[in-house]
Amino acid sequence: MLSNKLAQALNNQINVEAASSQVYLAMASWAEVQGLEGVASFMYEQSDEERQHMLKLVKFVNERGGHALVPQLDAPKADFGTFRDMFQELYDHELKVSASINELVHIALEERDYATHNFLQWYVAEQIEEEAQARTILDKINLIGNDKGGLYLFDRDIQQLTVNSAASDNPQ
Repeated sequence: MLSNKLAQALNNQINVEAASSQVYLAMASWAEVQGLEGVASFMYEQSDEERQHMLKLVKFVNERGGHALVPQLDAPKADFGTFRDMFQELYDHELKVSASINELVHIALEERDYATHNFLQWYVAEQIEEEAQARTILDKINLIGNDKGGLYLFDRDIQQLTVNSAASDNPQ
């Protein structure tokens, strides 16, 4: 059975994951309009992944005797400046999500809820992977600079981009 404090914290994380899905969906739409089809495809996948993270939390809260609440979301912004700015925002966003997950783990330990602590370890590992991927993308963008040919190749190749993280369950 979840404590009230932990149930509230998990519901806050449901909101974080739902908002992340919306932000990445907005990024996908922006990229698609800019003609960056590969980036758009990548962002659509990221949006779907964040929604799955949210659903996993919803089911967990309900299974543990809590009540998962579906959050009302603010509309994300629609313009991201440059594709580099957008990926910097993605990276910064992932850092915030990681901090939120870490706070959840802290609360689970405070509450001595080891089942929730164990459940959250998947999110901890996932965030290591998400941060590494975003950092790798930014490194590639910085290599490209203002080269239009490089941007074209980056857009084409991002769909295949994967990062092998120390926390990854499936090395590639």
